[in-house]
Amino acid sequence: MTLREYISTSVSRVTISLVLLTGCWVSADAQKLFRLEKDSIPLMRGFQLSFDLFGAGQMMLGDYGQYEAALRLNLHDQWFPIVELGYGKANHEEDAITGMAYKTQAPYFRVGIDFNMLKKKHQANRLFLGFRYANTSYKVDVWRKDQPDPAWQTPTRFDVRDEQCSQHWLEAVAGIDAQIFGPVHLGWSVRYKKRLAHKDGIIDKTWYVPGYGLWDSSALGGSFNFIIDI
Repeated sequence: MTLREYISTSVSRVTISLVLLTGCWVSADAQKLFRLEKDSIPLMRGFQLSFDLFGAGQMMLGDYGQYEAALRLNLHDQWFPIVELGYGKANHEEDAITGMAYKTQAPYFRVGIDFNMLKKKHQANRLFLGFRYANTSYKVDVWRKDQPDPAWQTPTRFDVRDEQCSQHWLEAVAGIDAQIFGPVHLGWSVRYKKRLAHKDGIIDKTWYVPGYGLWDSSALGGSFNFIIDI
C-alpha cells in the first residue's frame, strides 16, 4: 500500500466514524426532545356550557338586557373555540331628554376562541384572552307622543315601526374561569367592543343593539357566567 492510499483509507475511516457518532448523538438528542414534548393529555378534553347572569339581571332590573348561553370546546386545556347565542330586548319608555320611546327584541350570535394564559394549563382554574366576531339583525319601533311645533304650535308626531337594522362588531375578551366545586365554575370577563358596520335606517342611531348594548355607552362591557364542565 502506497503512502497516498494509506492516508486516503485513514481519512475515510475517521470520516465514517464521525458521521456515525454524530448520527447517534442527534438521534439521542431527538429522542430526549420528543420525551420532553410528549403530553399524555388528549386533545379533546370536553366542553363547557355557560349562562350569562349579568345580562339576565339587567333584563329583570332595567328596561334592557339579554339572555345568553355559550358552548365552549376544550382543546388540550389551552385552546377554547366558543359560540355564544343570545336574545336581547329593550323597552325604553319616554326618555326624559328627547321624549322618545324605543322597543326592540332580536337574537344575536358571537363566534371566537379563547386562549388559556396560565403556564400550568391542566388545572381547573383558567385565565383567558380571546376575541369574538358578533352579528345581529333586528327591527325597532321608535315613537314620540304629540308635541307642539316650536314655530307653528301645531301637534307633531314621530312614529317609526319595524325599521330593519343590523350590526357587525368585534370584541377583545379577557376573563377568569374559577372552579367552585366539581364541574361547577364561575367566570368573569371584560370585553372591548369595536363596530365594523351598522345599518340604522332612518333612525340614525338605535338606542339599544341586541348583544352589543346601549349605542352611546362605553365600548367596554362584561359578563358574569355560571359554567358547567362536561
